[in-house]
Amino acid sequence: MRVLVSGSTGLIGSAVIPALVAANHEPIRLVRKRVPDDVPVRFWDPSEHSIADDALDGIDAIIHLAGAGIADRRWTERQKARIYDSRVVGTNLLADAIARSDSPPAVFLSGSAIGAYGDRGDEVLTEESRPGSGFLADLVNAWEAAAVVEDPPTRTVTFRTGIVLSSDGGVLGKLLPIFRMGAGGPMGRGRHWMSWISIDDMVGALLWLLDDSEMRGPVNMAAPSPATNLDLSKTLARVLRRPAVMAVPPMALWAVLGRELTREMLFASQRILPERLLEDGFEFGQPDLELALREILDRPE
Repeated sequence: MRVLVSGSTGLIGSAVIPALVAANHEPIRLVRKRVPDDVPVRFWDPSEHSIADDALDGIDAIIHLAGAGIADRRWTERQKARIYDSRVVGTNLLADAIARSDSPPAVFLSGSAIGAYGDRGDEVLTEESRPGSGFLADLVNAWEAAAVVEDPPTRTVTFRTGIVLSSDGGVLGKLLPIFRMGAGGPMGRGRHWMSWISIDDMVGALLWLLDDSEMRGPVNMAAPSPATNLDLSKTLARVLRRPAVMAVPPMALWAVLGRELTREMLFASQRILPERLLEDGFEFGQPDLELALREILDRPE
């Protein structure tokens, strides 16, 4: 397949490109400006609501990963608008391009997030669970609605991503320096659930969805063994052979990130089950948190 990839230089996109090549697909980057490598590119600029006329020419599938970082900075009204536009406007731009194409791609895999479910305590959440409330849940609802293509021959999947564990960045990249210094620990009491997926399984699931001719709609991208924040903290500390006793009080995070972001991103409890992937036969290579962290960080027992 010729696969158009937006957000191709981000945490997930950087792993997707070589995986597509290894699987004998032909990746093409959808970018604002040329990337210095030998992967072909097509151009767009979501901030200007523009996409090149030839962006979808000869494209068999799209993996849409682009969007501003949700937790990069405090959620001012301006920042929330930037986050919203980067996801909803960009996704709508691609969906419109698909609808206008004389030869639309067969597959549209469009990014989403487990923020769709809001803060749900100990409730086990599947793709059939009701949506949550709050800024993130409202964002995801609009984000997924923007991916809808009217009267499509294109199979559309909105993949709801959990915390992606990678040594190259993301949440784990931010935690590692703190835990390696022995200053890590849970957030608050650490009782809230954090649904995670290794970068290898994230990429593997995306390639699985590319080839699955039946899957449509929302798909949870999370390992089948969610962990509480306390368990995640203890496990990471054990893998690194460091203590994990420095609990982070919520007020310290409020001061830096604001209450809304802290509540919805860091303390929201989301116990996700990837029901549709499991029913479809996808096998996770790293379903266990400790084994996944040991492989990711090259820290065997």
